[in-house]
Amino acid sequence: MATGYPNYANLPAGEQFQARLDVMQATRTPKYNSKGYYHDPENAGWGQATEQTGSIEGDCRDVNTENQPVADYINEAYTQYVNMGVDAFRLDTEKHINRWTLNSAYFPHFTSGQYPNFYIFGEVCARWSEYINEGGQSDSCFFYTWKETDSKWMNNFSTTPFTDSSHNGTNIKLSMDHYGQYQNRNVTETSTNAFLNGVNYHTPDYSKWNGTGVIDFTMHWNFENANKAFDIAKGEDHAFNDSTWNVTYVDSHDYSPDFCQNVRYIGGEQAWAENMDLMWTFRGIPCIYYGSEIEFQAGQNIDVGPNAPLSTTGRAYFGDNITGNVTATDFGTYTGATGNVATTLNKPLAKHLQQLNMIRRAVPALQKGQYTTDNVSGGNIAFTRRYTANGVDSLACVAISGGATFRNLPNGTYVDAVTGERQTVSNGTLTVGNIAKANMRVFVLNGPGKIGTNGTYLK
Repeated sequence: MATGYPNYANLPAGEQFQARLDVMQATRTPKYNSKGYYHDPENAGWGQATEQTGSIEGDCRDVNTENQPVADYINEAYTQYVNMGVDAFRLDTEKHINRWTLNSAYFPHFTSGQYPNFYIFGEVCARWSEYINEGGQSDSCFFYTWKETDSKWMNNFSTTPFTDSSHNGTNIKLSMDHYGQYQNRNVTETSTNAFLNGVNYHTPDYSKWNGTGVIDFTMHWNFENANKAFDIAKGEDHAFNDSTWNVTYVDSHDYSPDFCQNVRYIGGEQAWAENMDLMWTFRGIPCIYYGSEIEFQAGQNIDVGPNAPLSTTGRAYFGDNITGNVTATDFGTYTGATGNVATTLNKPLAKHLQQLNMIRRAVPALQKGQYTTDNVSGGNIAFTRRYTANGVDSLACVAISGGATFRNLPNGTYVDAVTGERQTVSNGTLTVGNIAKANMRVFVLNGPGKIGTNGTYLK
C-alpha cells in the first residue's frame, strides 16, 4: 500500500474505506512526509485547537498551513488565478486554519495593496444559533475579520521550513496557543463600521481590519425566516470589523438553516421572497445558491454522499433549467429568452429577484451603506441605510412585510423604488403604511422613481 495509490473502484465496497485509511497512514511516515507538508495525523476535535491542526475526515490529509513552503506554494497557486482575472476567493473551511496563521502567512499576500480590487471571504462554518461559536471567539465568524493587534502575535511567524518528520515546529505551537488565548465567549474587538451615526454616514475605521470578509453563518443558520435572521444580525454586527462586507445566504451546497439544515430550504415561496428582500437591501453581499429562484429541489437532502443518485439530491444538475437562449444587458435586464431559460426567468421568485437586482444596482446606500434601526418604530423589518462618499449621498428607508415610521430624516422628497410613490418630508418623519408579507418599500431621498417591473410580491 505504501508504494502508491490503489484503484479504489476495483476493491470491494467494504475494503475501500480501509484502503484509504491505509494510504493516509502511509503518508504519515517520514518517508512520505519528511518535509512536514502535512499536519500530524491526530483526530481533530470540534471546538478545539486540533480542528486547525488535524484531520476532520478519516481519509483526508490536512495540509500543514504553518509550514512556510506550503504557504509559498498555496499563495503562488492562487496568485495565478488572480492574475488570470479572478476577482474574489471563497476560502473554503476557513476556520480550520488559525487566524494568526492566515494573518501572518496568507492574507497579506493578497490584501497589502498589490491587488486593490481583489476580495477574499471565508467559510467559517458555525452551525450555531448564537454568533459566538462553540469554540468561543477562536472559531467564530466575526473573529476572522480582524488583524492581530496584540504584539504577542505580530511578526513572529517562522519562515524556516520544517526539517524533520515530526513537523511539530514553532508555528504549530503558536497557532494552538493563539486558539487557546481566544477560546472564550468574549468579544475582544468591537466596531461601529456598519452603523450610521444617527442618520449620518461616517468614514469606516479599517485600521484593525485584515482586509477580508466571511460568510455570515449566524444569519444563515437563523434564516428560518427573515425576521429571525434580521434580529440575530443586529445583535452580532458590533463584533465584526465591518459586517457590510459579510456574504449572506439562506441555503448552500452544504446546509440550510437550522430548522431544515439537511435539505434545501422548505420555507416556501413567500418566505423565500421575504428572505431575498432582506438580503438585497440589508447590509452585506447577497448570495443565491443555484436554483433557489425557482425553489429547485426544495426539501431534497442536500448531500448524501454516494448513498443516492445525485439527480435526487439538493446538488442535482440545474443546467437543464437554463437551456435555450437569452441576451442579458444589465442587472435584471434581458431580451430574447427562449426554451427552458425563458420558463425559469418567468417564475415568480425569478421575477422578484430581477427587480431586487435592479433596485440594489440603482441605490448606492443598498450596496455599501451603513444602517440604523434607532430612528425606526413600528416596523416588522425596517431600517435606514446611507452611503456618503466620493461625491455620492444616498439615503434609503426600507420597510419589509409591514409598515414603519422613520424619524430624524433630512427633509426632502423621498421616492419609493418599488411603486414610485413620492413623499415630501418636512418634519423629519416618513411613514410607510401596512404592506403584506414579502412586499417592500424602499423610499430613496431624491430617488430615481419606480425601478423594474412588479411581480407577485413586490407591488
